[in-house]
Order: sequence, then structure tokens, then C-alpha cells
Amino acid sequence: MGNPHPQKDRWWCIVKVETEKAEKKKSEANVPMKTKIQREVIAWFWVGLVFLLINGAVGQARVIPSGSMEKTLLIGDHLIMSRIGYDAGIPFTNWHIPLWRNPKRQQVIIFKPPFAPDTPDYVKRVIGLPGDTVDIHDGSVWINGKRLVEKYTTGPTEPYELHMPYKVPADCYFVMGDNRANSYDSRFWGCVPRNDIIGTPVMIYMSLDVSPEAWEPGQFRERFFAYANAILHPGEVRWKRIFRTF
Repeated sequence: MGNPHPQKDRWWCIVKVETEKAEKKKSEANVPMKTKIQREVIAWFWVGLVFLLINGAVGQARVIPSGSMEKTLLIGDHLIMSRIGYDAGIPFTNWHIPLWRNPKRQQVIIFKPPFAPDTPDYVKRVIGLPGDTVDIHDGSVWINGKRLVEKYTTGPTEPYELHMPYKVPADCYFVMGDNRANSYDSRFWGCVPRNDIIGTPVMIYMSLDVSPEAWEPGQFRERFFAYANAILHPGEVRWKRIFRTF
């Protein structure tokens, strides 16, 4: 048998809900200001902590300061880096924990330069894997006696200072920049230990065609003006590069 007073019940529910809302507002209004501030601070503390944990363990942003990876990466490209599987950073420290994932040949990686670990991270391409024999002659790279096909380079490859052929040690990687004539890489200082690899670029989220000085370490003033100028002059943004993935 149906409800003989459906309209009355509906209004009763509305009144009940509104009464509960009013009581809740009244209760919140009676909370001391000190308590409100404490709650706000605690809430933002947890938000910040979660952000730092995600930023340290999952992904971070990087800016390309040099032309060693042209044409793949240009000066002023802003990257999102993924650390998933490669490395887990510990917030507020320089410590990091190498994980299970290893880079593949011709993959672009981000790493701590083994010869200067306190300097900004390097971005290069993996050429030789652990155990490979790398040789450079006739302007090309040869891996274990076979010529490596490279469509991303800007010119011929020279061996420079490293004696060739070079046997890549265990748990190490031979890396080079795509701009072979303007890259300080494994041809000069040897291989990269696996423990120094921290991630791989995922996507370009911004790219600015401004003075390279803006992206050098410590140039905060120049960097600020570069961003401000890009807002006023959108033509300095390389729009076609945004959202490119790797």
C-alpha cells in the first residue's frame, strides 16, 4: 500500500537536512581561531609531504641547458622525468635508491655525472650496454662489430679521448649526446654506473627559445625574466614541441 502523505515526508527530509547543515555551521563557528589555524596548517603539511614523496619517488621536472642532445632536445626544453623503476629519491636529502629497471639501447636517460656528482644532472642517450664492445670509426658507432643505425644524430661520430674499442664494464652504460660534435659524454670520461641513473624523460611540457644563460645553474633572475617575457611574447614559446613524448 502506497504512502498516503508523500509530499509531507519529502518536506520533512528537506527540513531535517537543512537543520543538520545549520547545526554543523554553528558548531564550526564556535571553534576557536587557534584550532582552525592548527587544522589548516596540519592539512597543508600533509599535502606538502605527499607532494614531496611523489616528486622524489615518481617524477620530477628538468630543463635542458645545453645543445648536446640537439635535435632531439633543444636548449630551453622543459621535461617531465619519470623515476619509476629506475630510482627512488629521499626527500630533503641527496640520497637515492636504485631500483629494478635498466635502460635499453638508444634510450634517453637522466643521470648523475660520475665525475662530478654534485653538478646538475646530465641527459644523454644509451649507446652501449653492460658487456658490449663499443668502437667508433668511419664516422659511425659499432657495437660488437655491427654498425649501429642512428637517425637522431646531427653529424658523424668521432672517438675523441677514449681509447677504442671500449669494453663496457658490468653494471655500466656507455652514453653519448645526439649532437656528437658538441657533447661531453662517455667518449671523454667513460661509462655511467647503473646506480647513477635516476630516470628517463617522458614528455616536453614547455619549450622556450630564449638566451641559453637563463637555464644555467644559479641564474634565477634570468630564468624569471625568461618566463615573464614568454608570457608577454608568446612567440618565444616553441608550441610545436609541447607534449612531445619519448
